[in-house]
Amino acid sequence: MKKEEKIVLLFDGDCNFCNATVNFILLRDRHDRFRFGALQSDIGKKLLEEYHLPGDNNSIVVISNAKVYQQSSAILIITRNLSGAWSILYVFVIIPPFIRNALYRWFASNRYKWFGKTEHCMIPDENSKNKFLSEH
Repeated sequence: MKKEEKIVLLFDGDCNFCNATVNFILLRDRHDRFRFGALQSDIGKKLLEEYHLPGDNNSIVVISNAKVYQQSSAILIITRNLSGAWSILYVFVIIPPFIRNALYRWFASNRYKWFGKTEHCMIPDENSKNKFLSEH
């Protein structure tokens, strides 16, 4: 049996909403599928470069099975892999990407105004430290 590859989620470590979303996912990742890294971190920058994405990326990035997903497609991959009824939200894949992504970009452009920014990336607690990517 092939070992299941982890899903890498790169998020804006300065964004309060994004940090809250990571905590939300941590609580619903009962199958240990996700690994996290801030876009601003060294490992985040390295992965952006490796996948030929801009360094000033303003989107959540999901890397799953060597494929990159951004914006609404990244959100759908996340929901599909969460424990519980959250996977039902994957049904929104039927909405054309240009509509989903327009909504995503509108929300993303307002997230700092609505939820604020933090001066530093989140620091994982001892229970979830192994879910965050590091260079070591």
